[in-house]
Amino acid sequence: MEIFLHILGNNIIPIFIIIVLGYVISKKFDLSISTLSKLSFYLFVPGFVFYNLYTTNLSFDMLKILLFCVLYLIVNDVISRIISKIRKYDVGMTSAFKNSIMFNNTGNIGVSLVTLIFGSAPYIIDGKTPYLSEALTSQIMILVFMNITMNTIGFYNAGRAKMNVKDSMRQIFTMPSIYAIPLALLLKYFKVDITSTPIWPTLEYVKNGLVPIALISLGVQLSKTKFDFRNVNVNIAVFTRLIIGPIIAVALIHMLGFNTIIAQVLLISYSVPTAVNTALIAVECDNNENFASQEVMVSTILSGITLTSVIYIARILFPV
Repeated sequence: MEIFLHILGNNIIPIFIIIVLGYVISKKFDLSISTLSKLSFYLFVPGFVFYNLYTTNLSFDMLKILLFCVLYLIVNDVISRIISKIRKYDVGMTSAFKNSIMFNNTGNIGVSLVTLIFGSAPYIIDGKTPYLSEALTSQIMILVFMNITMNTIGFYNAGRAKMNVKDSMRQIFTMPSIYAIPLALLLKYFKVDITSTPIWPTLEYVKNGLVPIALISLGVQLSKTKFDFRNVNVNIAVFTRLIIGPIIAVALIHMLGFNTIIAQVLLISYSVPTAVNTALIAVECDNNENFASQEVMVSTILSGITLTSVIYIARILFPV
């Protein structure tokens, strides 16, 4: 019980405090979620992805993480199609349901969790954090993949409800993250040093701003969500995301032969609740916003319990 309380108090509660602050401030001042979503999509997310991709050393293990991400996405896509068929969802609801279980909150909650977990006890040795760099690098690879797919497949899914294929594709290519990723890779490949230019401090400020603005945005979105814990469709999506999701992750981790730190990061990252960006995408594309927001809210609330358990289990299954 002591370990559970430590994980809850040091890893989970700090994140939820920021979400609650966003919730309370929005209730008082009625903040615009549309404005916050555009700040996230057009500034903070591409800036964060570019900065971290530019500074990350890409090893074979890091590339193998991408294979894990691809397989996980495919499995979730198949599961979502089966459930949607059984539940007889229309095109719009099927798309919203797929997004709710295919894309998790690795950018908002995942990055914060990994930073807190591997930067604190029991991962501190002689006053240092030897595992934090590897953990963050692994998390960045997951984040890059999640941003690429969420800003392409996610928008395509949401747009299909009210757009044709051409318009959905046009929506995808308005997202700056699509261009930030190849630009960072090209600069790395040609060894172009931008760290001594005025652009670099700007990128650092933007990169550091993603986590708080994302968590505050989640709080604002939740403040505007009317939810019902008895909503069957929401509960099915939440169960799939928080319970089935970690089970799939463990199976793929063993299949691909991951262990220790990377295995822990993969399990934790793929156990976080649904990405707040799925609700923001639903708002941008006007597709089942209420379902998307409810699913984000309920999965986020319940993840306070499930994530504590997953972090504990990760340490047992994949010890350092």
